[in-house]
This record gives sequence, structure tokens and C-alpha cells, in this order.
Amino acid sequence: MAKRISILDIAARKGKTPIVTLTCYTAPMARILDNHVDILLVGDSLGNVIYGLDSTLPVTLDMMIRHGAAVVRSSSHALVVIDMPFGSYQSSPAQAFESAARIMAQTGAGAVKLEGGKEMAPTIQFLVERGIPVMGHVGLMPQHFNALGGYRYQGRTESEAAIILENTQAIAQAGAFAIVIEGVKEEVARTVSAQINVPTIGIGASPACDGQVLVIDDMLGITAHAPSFVKHYAHLSQSIEQAVKTYSEEVHNRTFPSAEYCFPFKKN
Repeated sequence: MAKRISILDIAARKGKTPIVTLTCYTAPMARILDNHVDILLVGDSLGNVIYGLDSTLPVTLDMMIRHGAAVVRSSSHALVVIDMPFGSYQSSPAQAFESAARIMAQTGAGAVKLEGGKEMAPTIQFLVERGIPVMGHVGLMPQHFNALGGYRYQGRTESEAAIILENTQAIAQAGAFAIVIEGVKEEVARTVSAQINVPTIGIGASPACDGQVLVIDDMLGITAHAPSFVKHYAHLSQSIEQAVKTYSEEVHNRTFPSAEYCFPFKKN
């Protein structure tokens, strides 16, 4: 059996072959994606994608653990990283450790991800020193959308860019093995990526990063309104709708199920 990608493998990719990452929330999707990506990110975006929530804030630790465990069970190649949901780590390093330890023990994942800059550096260091690998997340941080005034691009001014760089350096020094940079201008992502020694994974942050991540339902054309930085590699919503329309018509006109889809009658 091939060895699963580790955090050391990811760290070694700094400045080399770009790191391929996609979000993943379910067992069937994990089986499809596993051989084609380096990281399967069980993102708290499942609140929007799977549960139809308006934001990621209502997502719970139990939700992340259930979906994370399914993804781990159904994959064998990619590193599985699980988001820590809002409210599960911000109050103290001890709270963060308790939450992260539950995620790691109950899912078998390889790492956790949390949002925040220099204010989270002590927490990241606390977790890493206790054996829990951490991926950071700076720039546009969905769990901070109220404080940020909505889902707005970050780093639009020199002062904002300086803050992003400072935050990224702080969590890299604290021990994060990789850092997601979301929703920033290319020059900011380029500067940050050049000045830290851990891989950066961009989402809406240009090809200047060491890797890329997208929400799987966005890039497959399933979500109704994807961000402007998303490339649609398929338009599955149209294919799914057409398939359901055809099925509905065949049921209504009794052409499905035909004989080939029925169990044959056998005489004793």
C-alpha cells in the first residue's frame, strides 16, 4: 500500500512542485479525489456547501469530526486536514488542544487548520509542541467576516498588506507547516510567499503561492454562486438537472423501470 502524504512531504514542496488541494466533505468524493490531490481539506465551508448555512459560524466540532472521519476512511493517499470550527479554539490554547485532540483521535486526520494571525501564534505553538500539526489561514478569513465587514479582498492598502505579512510570519514561526492565503492581491501573496519558509496555499490569491485550493462544489459548477476567482472545470449542476429531468419523464410515462431493470420471475 502506498504511503499517505505527510506534513513533512508538504513542507518539502516549498518553492517546488505546486501543492494541489481541494475541499472534501464526503466518502464518495474522497474516493474520487484521493489519487489526484496532495491535500484533502475538510473545510468548515461544509456549513455552506452541505448544510445550506449562510456562514461557517454555526458549524460544530461534531459536524467536522463526522465528515472528517468519513474522508479519512475513504482515502489513502492525500494528507487529510480538518478545519477547526468557530468557537472551538479561540478562547485559549488549552481549549484549542482539547478540540484538536478530539479531531485527531476521532478522525485519524493528519492535521488541523485554524484561522488567525499573530494573535493565534501562541495557540499554534502550543498545539505543535504537543504533537498536533497545524495549517494556518490568513487574509480573508470566513470565520472573521463580521469583523472584516463581509467577504472582502484583503491587502488592498500598504498597511493591510503589512499586517498580512506580519501575521503570516508569526504563525510560520510558531510552527504552522503550511498556510492558506485567501482573497489577497497577487503582489501581497507573492511577497508573503517569498518571505516565509513554509508553503503557502492560495485561494483567490494568484499563482504566486506554493499551491492552490478550491471548494470542490465551486470548481465542479454545482454551487449556485461561486466566487469570481473560481474556474469552473465542469458544470455538473446542468448535467445533474438534465439527468433528473429525464428520470422524472421516464417515471411519468412508465418507460422506467423497463424489463432490464426488473428482477426476473423464476419458477420453482
